[in-house]
Amino acid sequence: MSISDNIQNVRKRVGLAASKSGRGAEEIKIIAVIKNVPLEQVFAALAEGMTDIGENRIQEAEERYKKIKEKYPKTNFHFIGHLQRNKVRQSLDMFDIIHSVDSLRLMQEIDARAMKPVSVLIEVNTSGETSKFGIEFDKAIELAELATSFKNINVQGLMTMGPLTDDPAISRDCFRRLKVLKDRIVSAGIALPYLSMGMSGDFEVAVEEGSNMVRVGRAIFKGG
Repeated sequence: MSISDNIQNVRKRVGLAASKSGRGAEEIKIIAVIKNVPLEQVFAALAEGMTDIGENRIQEAEERYKKIKEKYPKTNFHFIGHLQRNKVRQSLDMFDIIHSVDSLRLMQEIDARAMKPVSVLIEVNTSGETSKFGIEFDKAIELAELATSFKNINVQGLMTMGPLTDDPAISRDCFRRLKVLKDRIVSAGIALPYLSMGMSGDFEVAVEEGSNMVRVGRAIFKGG
């Protein structure tokens, strides 16, 4: 299948999953993850109407950012990988939103280096897996509250990585926990428009549980 076919298939699946949670497909933002994807394939996806791309690595993003922006200037860049504090300056030059803020120290570094408010998501480790980044579930509310005191931090939502499992019930539980956490933070008076959860192997379950940002790489560029 072509990239065009793959994108149509992903959009259809997102729409079906969205309908199960009483929403429309247009409410779900599909982020094309371009880690290790050749530039010509990235352009093919953008030509099919994709407007949002996700990068995992600062160095790889630096190599391609200008080329993509020159050809598709309205493209939104999402940083979805683990962000080291010594790479914050470079990230601010390229990305429209950072999905992976998982500590107060990182938030402080972004706030100190930014020249204007930066859109971020707080990454939460909902699975408890030690191999995953993300703030502990029970500490996320405190971090969201602290974020309101920073001049250059604009928390837009929460992000999580699904667990390494073939059992959709386990994935569903993690996604459901993040939705509950978001609702708690919102009830405390902090607006959070976005829930970024779901990748190629589990985005349908994530959308059913409230995700409105899915990060899809393999299903777009390789199919399946």
